[in-house]
Amino acid sequence: MDKVKKTAMQFGFDKSQRLLQPTDFKSVFDTPDFKVHEANLMFFVKINQQRKNNRLGLAITKKKIKHANQRNRLKRLVREYFRLHQHDFLYTNVGFDVVMIVKAGTQNLSNNAIGSQIQAGFHQITHKSQRFFTKNCQNETLVG
Repeated sequence: MDKVKKTAMQFGFDKSQRLLQPTDFKSVFDTPDFKVHEANLMFFVKINQQRKNNRLGLAITKKKIKHANQRNRLKRLVREYFRLHQHDFLYTNVGFDVVMIVKAGTQNLSNNAIGSQIQAGFHQITHKSQRFFTKNCQNETLVG
């Protein structure tokens, strides 16, 4: 039983892993460290030095996806992927704030098609973050 609880805790998705406040969303949208584009999805990523955990925000508007059940399906797919793969892009003493927005027409895609775009997006986030840290570490060693 304890092993099950530990696993659930490691792969949970609680409030501390969500962007909830409008100011948090605004911060990511206004000054992202980098962006990732997929065919139907767009990710804004901001590195948050004050936090150690990654946080996810979803901006899935009624204007782009008309029906609530379709918006909820997209949210469910993204949250599940993030929950299971959040440990793939962990760095010491640094957290990522990721906001995902959808483009029009996403509701017509199958779960597998959306899942592959989500996977590709988070894969790009991992690679771009590694380049970002490599570049910044080199700049700091050159200055210091």
